[in-house]
Amino acid sequence: MSKKLLGFVTATAVIFYVLSRMQISVSTGGVSAPQKTSEPVNSISLEFRKITLPYLRERTYESKLGNLEKYSENTQYTSYLTSYNSDGLKINGLITVPSTGSPPWPAIIFIHGYIPPASYKTTANYNSYVDYLAKNGFVVFKIDLRGHAKSEGVASGAYYSGDYIIDTLNARAALFGADFVDQAKIGLWGHSMAGNIVFRSLVALQDIRAVVIWAGAVYSYEDMQKYRISDNSYQPPPQESERRKKREELRNTHGDFNPTSDFWYQVVPTNYLAGVGGAVQIHHAVDDGVVNIGYSRDLMEILDDTKISHELFEYPSGGHNLTGLSFTTAMQRTVEFFKENL
Repeated sequence: MSKKLLGFVTATAVIFYVLSRMQISVSTGGVSAPQKTSEPVNSISLEFRKITLPYLRERTYESKLGNLEKYSENTQYTSYLTSYNSDGLKINGLITVPSTGSPPWPAIIFIHGYIPPASYKTTANYNSYVDYLAKNGFVVFKIDLRGHAKSEGVASGAYYSGDYIIDTLNARAALFGADFVDQAKIGLWGHSMAGNIVFRSLVALQDIRAVVIWAGAVYSYEDMQKYRISDNSYQPPPQESERRKKREELRNTHGDFNPTSDFWYQVVPTNYLAGVGGAVQIHHAVDDGVVNIGYSRDLMEILDDTKISHELFEYPSGGHNLTGLSFTTAMQRTVEFFKENL
């Protein structure tokens, strides 16, 4: 082959490769962002595969409830301490069962927001939330994510680990074996960092019917770069902790979040919305000083381009925990949403 012809063939191959990685915009004459050609999930180490949506979708979730130990009782519901298995770890939780109506009842898996793991207590957090939902006829399973209270394992964080999603979906599997729970009517509720957890859970298991998020954060991961999080209660893990070491290993292996990275593309739930069913309801106070309401508004814009049913309720006050009048209104809307969509 002549040098001239060889040069032409080489140039043509280069052009073809470049065009295959881009989408040319005819209407604007510009070039949009490169289209992702995600690397096969099996080419990533198992430790980091667990973070990705392909892994969370391909694996199975199996568990069952442990013994129920009565903790408290009133005329409207009874609460029990219990546990379940999540990938070999004993995860504890408080399950609250209505006294009104007849079983099986619809159920809500209740995921807590960030609380310093050493300070978190099974029976001391979110009592008013659980009380409101249980009084309205829902079984409420408030789980202690791994590494919190007496749950086994390491508190690995929500945004750079798949552990909490796995704990959530194994909790769902555990409820399938409870004869007092309607298996077809199990929803998810999450606050703050748990917004990311329950949303990624919804995307991982596409048959989840309803998700409610209060003051949630981090969906596209680009939003985290934009808004950050201002949580004065946050306690960084110790320098020699397993969590910090894993985070540093992740950064050394795949770098910080980059939307053009094939690896990070597989972590972002908003990249996998096609075919997701269910409905999403979000509540957020404009004066939230911890999680910017921009997180919720941006997610709404993304969901506008999907078939996923979604709605955002904004409150002028109430802060990060939606206190005062905002709490009552948000709870009423939460109950109505679950009753309509489960």
